[in-house]
Amino acid sequence: MLVAVRKPPIDFSITGIIPEKLISGLRKEYGDENVRVDRDDMVNAMEMDWFKELESEDTPGKNLRFYRKLVGMTQTELAKKLGTSKQFISDMENDRKPISRKTAKELAALFDVSVARFI
Repeated sequence: MLVAVRKPPIDFSITGIIPEKLISGLRKEYGDENVRVDRDDMVNAMEMDWFKELESEDTPGKNLRFYRKLVGMTQTELAKKLGTSKQFISDMENDRKPISRKTAKELAALFDVSVARFI
């Protein structure tokens, strides 16, 4: 990242990882029109090979595990909410059992995400 400030009699630039707090301070002091931020080194993560590889490995079960852990819920707690067993939750998370449409809708409502994440 490059930040350049141009306002007479000051002309300087900073390169590297620059905290947003510093950039906003420069903008406040010198005005938006005098501070230029070049982010040419930034890359969309979804276009990177590692992301595409991870995304191709996504399964409904892995998504279920991700969202369950994200909210800090155990398999037993989730099983109680869905009226099923801990073993069935484990089987879904490990892709040994498919997630039904009905269960996918319940999970989507529970985790406030799209049903498509579990189908």
